[in-house]
Amino acid sequence: MPLTRRHFLQAAAAAPLSSAALAGAQQAGSESDKAPVVDCHVHCFAGEDNPRFPYHARAPYRPAESSPPERLLELMDQAGIDRAVIVHPEPYQDDHRYLEHCLTVGDGRLKGTVLVFSDRPDSAAKLPELARRLDVVAVRVHAYAPDRLPPFGKPELRALWKSAADSGLAIQLHFEPRYAPGFEPLIREFRDTTVIIDHLGRPLQGTPKEHAVVVRCSRFPNTVIKLSSLRTTRDYPHRDLRPIVKQLTGAYGAGRMIYGGGFGADATAESYRAAVEQGRSFIAHLSADEQAQVLGGNAMRLFKWS
Repeated sequence: MPLTRRHFLQAAAAAPLSSAALAGAQQAGSESDKAPVVDCHVHCFAGEDNPRFPYHARAPYRPAESSPPERLLELMDQAGIDRAVIVHPEPYQDDHRYLEHCLTVGDGRLKGTVLVFSDRPDSAAKLPELARRLDVVAVRVHAYAPDRLPPFGKPELRALWKSAADSGLAIQLHFEPRYAPGFEPLIREFRDTTVIIDHLGRPLQGTPKEHAVVVRCSRFPNTVIKLSSLRTTRDYPHRDLRPIVKQLTGAYGAGRMIYGGGFGADATAESYRAAVEQGRSFIAHLSADEQAQVLGGNAMRLFKWS
């Protein structure tokens, strides 16, 4: 496992995609048929009752089936996916031993995000050491249930944000739209730190008015939106995501969107490949070069894969 890849993050991974980088993206995307594909949203699990990598006592859910990195790499090869980001999942809380295992197996093809909690001093204190030791690119913050919120407006959340910035990490936000306003002061204050908004800002878990705040977050040039958790009108609440995606691409631009999704315990090469094509269908209004940037080019630069 690469243990010292933190140096490049100090200068680049926490920085937004600049206009110069976006100009380069357009040139790099001219050969879109050769463009890499990067899955920026992967969860790996060792499975229930695994003695080596047990779930945390505070785990909010406990997947029974395993979805290990070895299987991920096999399916990536079969489905034409070049790189992936392991988003450290909540069942492990701030125990990152399984993430470390995944990154070791990945041998440079995988990077990760970490999960620490600003309102738990013993947890937040782990962040600098994790950033130095592991090939990670972001720290994830959740805000999606009244009893599982970060300490909005308090020094602890700002301290975590600053620690991430000082460690060269991005902030990765997973929230319901109603909680988006609570993050805006820190997005504005730490304007040189990239902020990744997961799952399109969960538009179907809020009202259009609530999600409008997510759209307006595009005014902060350090924000990046993630094209993931793509539902169809067959799924509750039966609203069409496509106009929302088009609105978000118009607001953020193709240069500030990354893609993720498709891997899990039941995934096959066919289903994984189909997930990428589904993602492509949501951005069919973009040019071929812009689609290539969303599906991989932006992530390759943002996370400094050569």
